[in-house]
Amino acid sequence: MSRQSQKRNLRRINIVVTAQTVGSLAYLSKMCNYPDIGMAVDKLTREKMLTLRSWSHVSRRGKRGEADG
Repeated sequence: MSRQSQKRNLRRINIVVTAQTVGSLAYLSKMCNYPDIGMAVDKLTREKMLTLRSWSHVSRRGKRGEADG
């Protein structure tokens, strides 16, 4: 594999979470066969953003419908 193909769009962050959250992230990353908990954080964030996007479409449609009726 060339060095060019190994590059990823990654950023390093530090987060402070409870011990229970660390345990949950470790469990989730183990279930999904991820090498670290950062990938579990990434997965949860992606899923939440998709959920929020679908909710925003629903709420916009509802507001338009109320204004028309």
